[in-house]
Amino acid sequence: MLNLKHLASVFCLLFLLQTANAQLGFSHELGVIAGPLQFRSDYGVREDSKTNIGNSGFGIGVVHYLNFSYRADCNCYTTDTYFNDHFKVRNEISYNKTNLEHLGKWVGNRTTADGSVVPRNTIEANQLRGHKGVAKNLDIGTQLEFFPLSIRDFQGFAYKFAPFVSLGVHYTAFTPEVSTTYANPNSAAIGDVTDPTNFYTGWEPGSVDASPGSTWSVVSSVGVRYKLTKLSDLMLDLRWQYYFGDNIDGLDHQLESNKYNDWLVWLNVGYIFYLD
Repeated sequence: MLNLKHLASVFCLLFLLQTANAQLGFSHELGVIAGPLQFRSDYGVREDSKTNIGNSGFGIGVVHYLNFSYRADCNCYTTDTYFNDHFKVRNEISYNKTNLEHLGKWVGNRTTADGSVVPRNTIEANQLRGHKGVAKNLDIGTQLEFFPLSIRDFQGFAYKFAPFVSLGVHYTAFTPEVSTTYANPNSAAIGDVTDPTNFYTGWEPGSVDASPGSTWSVVSSVGVRYKLTKLSDLMLDLRWQYYFGDNIDGLDHQLESNKYNDWLVWLNVGYIFYLD
């Protein structure tokens, strides 16, 4: 979770933004975003449609933009440079949550030698089927957004749509949850998430660990804004976020199938308001 040092850093950032605003004269935008996401983790089978659709969640957030094309202090445009007219800085605080389970061929039906389809009922399948998790992530970060078309012209209603791409870095505080309903032969171990015999036998002890922690991530997105009014836009944004850690979901096993860190894809819709 965020501690006092992290909160102090946020307040310092806000103070620096206010100071920069007074010195440089750029303007601000505020908005809210929300939408569905797919959390790609060690749960389930990689590139499996059941896993990707089943392990879907939802995210919400608050965004703040530095708009370099317009000066709020004088109600006028800034110096016409390429950077001022094509780039914005996006600061964000967001939260996402995804319920996770093992889906795909290892817990589904299997075909026997005579062609019959029967439920997979091995110890490993039952261990995977009973293993559930929740990924809960709080993000704070910054992205640089590039608009190929003129930001000034968009604000002046020269066109209704303004596409953009972005790249940035986020700090993530994660608090995963884990549970198991596996019918362990040892009745004393049933439901115990610290007992490795409740989880897939091919994993090393310690692979399941729902301890909270923090990490960094790289964020890239592609999207578009739609001009509603002089001081408001709608936004559609498709994000890819790759974490610099593999225990965001509370699971980090050592099998060869675990080739990548945790990551997500988030489609969000936003409403942006220009602070005059």
